[in-house]
Amino acid sequence: MTNPVHQAIQHRRTTQLFDPLRGLDDAQIRELVQLATLAPSSFNLQNWRFIAVRSQAAKERLRPLAWNQAKITEAAVTFIVCGQLASHEVMAARLAPSVAAGFMPAEMVAGWEGAAKSLYHEQPQRQRDEAVRSATLGAATLIHAAQGAGLGAAPMIGFDADAVASAFGLKADEIPVLLLAVGHASPGNWPQKPRRPLAEVLDLV
Repeated sequence: MTNPVHQAIQHRRTTQLFDPLRGLDDAQIRELVQLATLAPSSFNLQNWRFIAVRSQAAKERLRPLAWNQAKITEAAVTFIVCGQLASHEVMAARLAPSVAAGFMPAEMVAGWEGAAKSLYHEQPQRQRDEAVRSATLGAATLIHAAQGAGLGAAPMIGFDADAVASAFGLKADEIPVLLLAVGHASPGNWPQKPRRPLAEVLDLV
């Protein structure tokens, strides 16, 4: 395939070894997150937040909370990818740019707000599920943005979620869904591991 998106997916691999001498500047970090925010989310809630742990002091604060994984301090940046509990109360503000752009009728907003309220209001499990879904989609998009920029990425679930939330000031409605280390790969990383055959994972009905 020659499609660059397909190529990025085909060649992506999880990076475990990073070059600690090569960093990313804040403009590069912002560009990656800008691309990540183009991921889909329910009702366009965009219920995510990305905390870019890129200073040495912040990395050293995070590393012991993440099972002392070397990637935390060796990667250029480790993102704490947060999902925010889904809430209809932010709907009007999140949809306002679509109304201003002229393609979403203003009178449609109330209907979307009502639908979101019926799904999420006083439904803590649904709120949490949506937070995890949105954050995961955002993280996946960030992974492919990093791949497109010639960078490596490593998603991590090995961390103390409560401790990370406390140490980095997460709000009461935020969940630290995963950590995502991003930076320049060092030699020695494995190639992409083989995947299960399609016959085991695809049903055509």
